[in-house]
Amino acid sequence: MVKETHPISKFTRLNEAIRAPELRVIGEDGRQLGVLSRQEALRAAQDAGLDLVEISPDASPPVAKIVDWGKYNYQKTKQLQKSKRNAKASELKQMRFGLKISDHDLGVKLRKVSEFLEDGHKVKLVVFYRGREMAHRDLGFKLADRVIEILGEDIAVDQQPQLAGKQLSFVVRSTGHAKAKNP
Repeated sequence: MVKETHPISKFTRLNEAIRAPELRVIGEDGRQLGVLSRQEALRAAQDAGLDLVEISPDASPPVAKIVDWGKYNYQKTKQLQKSKRNAKASELKQMRFGLKISDHDLGVKLRKVSEFLEDGHKVKLVVFYRGREMAHRDLGFKLADRVIEILGEDIAVDQQPQLAGKQLSFVVRSTGHAKAKNP
């Protein structure tokens, strides 16, 4: 797989590639030079020994800046990498319970669920039925209600408990900082 080194260069027009007849030009020191024709702007960039870079092509007139292209591209690339690093993808975590789970085991599992919620993840909780437990489906719904109550009011139920085959599942997410109470 080829790594892309200059993601900005595909979208940004430089020097002669700028098509607009008039540009609002910003100098290398950040001062506005005003609205100049394309030729005047290119001449100003050449006189400074720098590049003319189209910053905002959709503005009226488009905005261009006189900068060192290499330095500008490097800074923008680093900024994109930093924003990608800081953007956190929310995962859907899953926790499974048996119908006859003990209070202690339930507490351990719900502490782990609370950690997932604090990290900003959604959690799918699954109560699975074994063998003849299917005759007591209402016990699974009671367990689901108990789990929601234990997790507290800092959670929101995205998907209400629903039975599918031998599993009762529901999805919760955090609305703040969820802390599990002891069962």
